[in-house]
Amino acid sequence: MNKVVNLDTVKELLKDDITIMIGGFLGCGTPESLIDVVIESNIQNITIIANDTAFVDKGIGRIIVNNQVKSVIASHIGTNTETGRLMNEGKIEVELSPQGTLIERVRAGGYGLGGVLTPTGVGTLVEKDKHRLTIDGKQYLLEMPLRADLALVKGNIVDDFGNTIYLGTTKNFNPMIAMASDLVVVEADEIVECGTLNKDMIMTPGVIVDYIVRGDK
Repeated sequence: MNKVVNLDTVKELLKDDITIMIGGFLGCGTPESLIDVVIESNIQNITIIANDTAFVDKGIGRIIVNNQVKSVIASHIGTNTETGRLMNEGKIEVELSPQGTLIERVRAGGYGLGGVLTPTGVGTLVEKDKHRLTIDGKQYLLEMPLRADLALVKGNIVDDFGNTIYLGTTKNFNPMIAMASDLVVVEADEIVECGTLNKDMIMTPGVIVDYIVRGDK
């Protein structure tokens, strides 16, 4: 199978009511070309799972502004005023999850775990509708795993099998969301031939990558 495809192929994967995990931290390590495709497709009722909703003119925020999103699960939305406005008007659902808890929930989804026990949020609004457990005299919340239909990942150097290297802080959530989604599309800054990467540098194995596109952002 040739995993290197054009953006039109990715558009065929998109549909209404889809759940998408998107990499990035305030736009750093976010696959902007793939976000362009989501916007151009104009699919509706998307559930987005990500660290944040970036800015109104950058990254995930552009999908929010285009009114395609039904719900968001993220660690914060404060840098995107449009997310807050839509939430306050009841036009979008927002579940805020502490950042460490959020990535652990994604990891649990990717590794097939039944959930995560964390003391974070005990006795706060975060606890609402969640199970509280006492273990060895300490209280924990049971946080449920997260998975998605599709992961949109940003890689820096990717071989044509999908083995992916991330540089610096662009790594952020990208490796974890690739493990927790049914389909994985990697947007690559550079595509090289399989076998040319230093194996010790590979952070996402190609076996879990379904499609690769060359980014133009």
